[in-house]
Amino acid sequence: MGSRNGRRQRRKRRRDNSENVDRTVNLCHDSRYVELRKWLKERSFNNKYLIPAHFSNTGRGLMTTKAISTGGLVVSLPESCLMTSHTVLSSYLGEYIKRWKPCVSPVLALCAFLISERHLGPGSRWKPYIDVLPKTYTCPVYFSDDVISLLPGDLRNKALDQRGTVLELFSSSLPFFRSLQPLFKRPVEEIFTHDALRWAWCSVNTRTVYMEHLQSQFLSRERDVYALAPYLDLLNHSASVQVDAGFSQATRCYEIRSRQGCRKFQQAFICYGPHDNQKLLLEYGFVAPGNPHSVVYVDPSDLQICLSGAVQQFAQKLLFLKQYGFLTNLTFGLDGASWRLMTALRLLSLKLDQYSCWKGVLLGAAVSQDREERSVHLARVLCQHLWDENTKALQRLSVLKQEGGASMREQLAVVECLRLEAQGILGHSQEALKNLKEDALPSDVSPPTEDCV
Repeated sequence: MGSRNGRRQRRKRRRDNSENVDRTVNLCHDSRYVELRKWLKERSFNNKYLIPAHFSNTGRGLMTTKAISTGGLVVSLPESCLMTSHTVLSSYLGEYIKRWKPCVSPVLALCAFLISERHLGPGSRWKPYIDVLPKTYTCPVYFSDDVISLLPGDLRNKALDQRGTVLELFSSSLPFFRSLQPLFKRPVEEIFTHDALRWAWCSVNTRTVYMEHLQSQFLSRERDVYALAPYLDLLNHSASVQVDAGFSQATRCYEIRSRQGCRKFQQAFICYGPHDNQKLLLEYGFVAPGNPHSVVYVDPSDLQICLSGAVQQFAQKLLFLKQYGFLTNLTFGLDGASWRLMTALRLLSLKLDQYSCWKGVLLGAAVSQDREERSVHLARVLCQHLWDENTKALQRLSVLKQEGGASMREQLAVVECLRLEAQGILGHSQEALKNLKEDALPSDVSPPTEDCV
């Protein structure tokens, strides 16, 4: 009897433990990855311990079937596997690019090649790689107006700029695309569409690795530092991981080495950089939950909405802050308002007769106890405003999720993750500001004088 109970308990523990572990699905037998690995092997890539897998928390990625030691090689991709501007110039597009004036940029050359290779389908030498590229992206350039309206102010403006950048690139590139007509049976207007360029641009923007190339006389003077890296680009991002990455002149391979190592049968990660979630969403189309670099940004418009009626000489002070570069990178984090934000709020809290001290405050001069308390109050008001705005955005998002199609729901899921992360940060900030000690300055500190300028 006891033995049966013991077995039952062990089974229950194993079941409970399995439910707490992220589920991993091996993708090695997926035909797309079978063909990709076969194609890579023909180009001298023989890595056998990194296998494609689907992870419940990150989606598609690479799992290592052996432990990687500290400083060990994660992946080494031969130069023959990389898609670069040299690849494009050596291809059937090369002669058209070389004679086109003004010279096209390295990015446009890669985009044109990707679009062309996708159109060629089975006739493409890069088909196994094209087949595993995402068919669409969750970068803001793909977002509908409704979804863009749910982004925080500054990110919303950047998303609109990103959309404008791609549209301008498409419009300016039409004459070049038309020059490629002799290569295709179908009209190029049906191949090199705005949607096709958007897909190719996102592929380059989100998936290229940094690799410096000699400047070609046939390309524009923009820096040529892009390389698409098949298979390697399946590695997902983690802020807690440190790697050394770069092209080795000795081995003629793009190599990534782990500074921390990786355990057997775990997902292998790389780090795209110390980016906050707004940057990750804008540039890569995803949000990292629990990102230690994430903050909530305060826009000048937030200051205008919240504080203009409660701050003396508000317009003049705002102009002064802008003049000295104090209207950017104003943030709330897990530990409350940033130093830059509190400094700006200290200046906004000054009285009419303290104009001579404005510059000194920006340089770090102390303010009186009552002005310090006033600046903390302004921070609380601002934080509450952002909390309310965030809550309203999540409510609107919930309605759109019910009304939108699959593509919109995918976009909304990313924005929802961003907003939920922001809500958590603002909650911590509210608590930090609420518990802020009033002994930040001695009670006998007097207001700064002209000496602080």
